[in-house]
Amino acid sequence: MSRMKATVVTCFVSGMAVLPAMVQAESIDIFAIPSDNVVNVVKETSETLHSYGIESFYRQGKPVHITLYLTDFPVSAKERITQIAQQFAQTHQAFPISAHGVTVTKGHWAFVDVDQNAALQRLADEITLAMEPLRSPNPEMPNWVKAFPNKQSAFERYGSPNVFQNFAPHLTLVGAEKNPKLAKFAQAMEKTPPQAHGKIVGIGVGVTDKWGQQKTILGEYRFSPAQP
Repeated sequence: MSRMKATVVTCFVSGMAVLPAMVQAESIDIFAIPSDNVVNVVKETSETLHSYGIESFYRQGKPVHITLYLTDFPVSAKERITQIAQQFAQTHQAFPISAHGVTVTKGHWAFVDVDQNAALQRLADEITLAMEPLRSPNPEMPNWVKAFPNKQSAFERYGSPNVFQNFAPHLTLVGAEKNPKLAKFAQAMEKTPPQAHGKIVGIGVGVTDKWGQQKTILGEYRFSPAQP
């Protein structure tokens, strides 16, 4: 969830408290960039959603991505975050992924599911460890996280509930959708689940909206070409 926040930090000079400093923070997503054939399955599934009167994030112009690490960061950390992402891109090469099926949650979110694999998990873990020291120290915990002790522990330590053992890669279609036809869409997807085979080809960084979708791209960095 994206939000511009002001964190109060009390400063001390010679043991005396002075006026609080306001530290602005934004929700920033470090994400994996999928290849075109994975993007195309989101496009095609979005067209199916559209036939039910539902507009996906893709049809709203949001980039297709797989979140690796999403949390609040001080605005001042943006430059360093993009530098680290670029360094990762220079030292990594494209690797295969597969997407298969759709999940619709009780909260009316819909995702194209991405199969877990060691390379994707490792990338998410490495990104989390590299970026976590830069994050805001006290992000607001979403209420839903409190119902899951393992996710709550992850959030308290890393500022995100979906890291390490909780990492579940996906391609978000819609969030908190109010159209009741989403249930019929889910039934249709069970009969003919979307699937695609592609690659992760780079890393991106973006400031997100309340749905975790990029409203401002800070940088996109393609992986180094494979060595002959």
